[in-house]
Amino acid sequence: MDSLLEELKQALESAVKGLPDEQMIWHPAGKWCAAEVLEHLYLTYTGTVKGFERVLEAGKPLVARASMRQRVRALVVLGFNHLPKGRKAPKNTVPRGLPVEKVKGDVALKIAAMDAIIAQCEARFGRGKVLDHPILGPLTAAQWRKFHLIHGRHHVKQILRLRGQGKDEGQSV
Repeated sequence: MDSLLEELKQALESAVKGLPDEQMIWHPAGKWCAAEVLEHLYLTYTGTVKGFERVLEAGKPLVARASMRQRVRALVVLGFNHLPKGRKAPKNTVPRGLPVEKVKGDVALKIAAMDAIIAQCEARFGRGKVLDHPILGPLTAAQWRKFHLIHGRHHVKQILRLRGQGKDEGQSV
């Protein structure tokens, strides 16, 4: 597995390790619980896999010309390793209520599937831009991996905060 995606997998596993289901579903009013955060990540990995499958089916990279806004966003996220807070999740990545045990058990499998298909596309199409990200625009395989690590770290921090808050609220960990 690519080292960035391995780091992502380890960070997520560490964040939820030993967290019982009742703690996974606890959340402050109006915020996602840890299970929903994990499901959001699971859905982003699923979407990335589907996007790269479309690239393979097309037999060519699926990229458009980046807008100035996308270039700036990509610079902020990938250049400065910063994921701005408060952005609404794209509709297809909003949690739908998948069972906690499924998301917890399958997120590492999704990361592995994502790693495999990104590597396959990179081997076939080289190191150029290969697939558009819905917010950042066209990215290389390496940039996709880096995006998922930065995005995952952002949400690991949320899970760890929820873990601490739930503990403070009398939930068991």
